[in-house]
Amino acid sequence: MNAATNRINRRQILGAALMSTSGWPMAAGADASGVKSDTLLRTSAAWDDVPYRAYPEGVPELTVLRITVPARAELRWHTHPMPTAAYIVSGEITLETKSGQKRHFTAGQVIPETVGSVHRGVVGDRPAEFIVFYAGVKGMRLSTQDS
Repeated sequence: MNAATNRINRRQILGAALMSTSGWPMAAGADASGVKSDTLLRTSAAWDDVPYRAYPEGVPELTVLRITVPARAELRWHTHPMPTAAYIVSGEITLETKSGQKRHFTAGQVIPETVGSVHRGVVGDRPAEFIVFYAGVKGMRLSTQDS
């Protein structure tokens, strides 16, 4: 091998190091220039400030849904049995608990959903679209309607 073959591209090494520390895998030989990573949410508590306690026990199953809700819709009261996060693609929603606690979210934000607590959402004047990530176990329901 000659010196040119052994020359190290510092930009590629720096990019690979950054990608490996961010937790994002890189393809072999990929150039990391231009790759950007933004943390949208890192939390250990739901939007109502109740801490997450643990993930459900069992065989892990991740579910990702795209959910579109019509303008001015009021979702039914419900609960989630596992940690869930919803990225708001468009629109806005106000989440509320039966005790009256409320929090408003808009496009570009991520909602750390509550676990085991009854809540609902009320959508604004335009339809809202969400990408929702559920960290459950095989066979677990994603939500349960409250009567």
